[in-house]
Amino acid sequence: MKKESICLHGGYTPKSGDANVLPIYQSTTYAYDTPEELAHLFDVPKDGHIYTRISNPTVAAFEEKMALLEGGVASMMTSSGQAATLTTVLTVAKAGDNILAFPTLYGGTFNLLKITLDKLGIECRFIKPGATDAEIEALIDEKTKLMFGETIANPAMDIFDFDRFVALCKKHGILLAVDNTLATPCLVTPIKYGVNVVVHSTTKYLDGHAVAVGGLIVDGGNFEYRGNPRYTDFVTPDESYHGTVYVEEGGRAAFALKARMQLMRDIGVSPSPFNAFLTNLGTETLALRMKKHSENALEIAKRLKANPHVSWVKYCGLPDDENHEMAAKYFEGGFGGMVCFGVKGGRAKAADFIRNLGFIRQLTHIADSRTCVLHPASTTHRQLSDKELIDCGIGEDFIRLSVGLESADDIYQDIEQSLNK
Repeated sequence: MKKESICLHGGYTPKSGDANVLPIYQSTTYAYDTPEELAHLFDVPKDGHIYTRISNPTVAAFEEKMALLEGGVASMMTSSGQAATLTTVLTVAKAGDNILAFPTLYGGTFNLLKITLDKLGIECRFIKPGATDAEIEALIDEKTKLMFGETIANPAMDIFDFDRFVALCKKHGILLAVDNTLATPCLVTPIKYGVNVVVHSTTKYLDGHAVAVGGLIVDGGNFEYRGNPRYTDFVTPDESYHGTVYVEEGGRAAFALKARMQLMRDIGVSPSPFNAFLTNLGTETLALRMKKHSENALEIAKRLKANPHVSWVKYCGLPDDENHEMAAKYFEGGFGGMVCFGVKGGRAKAADFIRNLGFIRQLTHIADSRTCVLHPASTTHRQLSDKELIDCGIGEDFIRLSVGLESADDIYQDIEQSLNK
């Protein structure tokens, strides 16, 4: 099926007499007739459901849909996007290991990787903006387990160069994970370009209506763990789970199985079935929404470029944007719904701009059906030092605008009246 059809039909096919819409299985547990049936599931958990902390039929249907959309072999939903990122790291790294990441990441992710992982004994080595391959390779050693980036950096708007970093990771046998939240699989499918693991904050475009927090990990099924000394945990028996060998039991989906049976089982970052139901409902219109978000964002970016109160605009859909060539190489059907720009006059004028808006609201959120705005330096990234803000590509005048599905004329009229004030 094409993605528009997968959005509607992927993951759930009703049998004769079943509900035509994916049901909510609001249950913590599942009954089995014989001890042998339940014992089998503890050996082969992918054959059924044991406990909703680990898996659930509603959640599983959404997971299957997202694996189809992203072109992966399996996926696992989590309680939030942050939980998805943390679980991805902990599936491959432990105390004494290190990972590589880019400083232009979303502020919450940056803090998670820099501060929280360090407390767990996992070092995050940040790749300097503009670093050469040689400079990146100098950060890699035998304890490097993962490279982590974003398809569209939030909010710096840099575009991930899949070809370059996939080649670099393959050269050194390192797993590559990419956060595809702002692009969604309707615009970019990272696994198609060789990425091994994709993560999402499903709270954003996948839900699309700001009603359900969630996260997602998609296993690309395209990484070889056998013979790679970095990932011995995948090829040796896990004594905490009946001696399971993940590459044997999970096959191509070894990463997803290990994430579920070690991390989801022990940490319990599980989503509620109702949130999975709501998010699945949101994905039914994902292809339509991403097209409209992209159209509106491009129109708003063009108008902002011509506004005398705006000092700069970043949107990769603009032909003269520094990231346009890179985005055109990987994106299909649009460039997403986030536009960033600078208000002349710095922090004070940026605050005035937000204060004077009408229906556009200031929210700690993006990728909603409704247009919203934020000043990252004083909110999502306020814990960063001045130098870290610069490394993240965020200035005092920086405005992050998540363009919604309203009329582009109405959106710009609200922006314009506020800038004029």
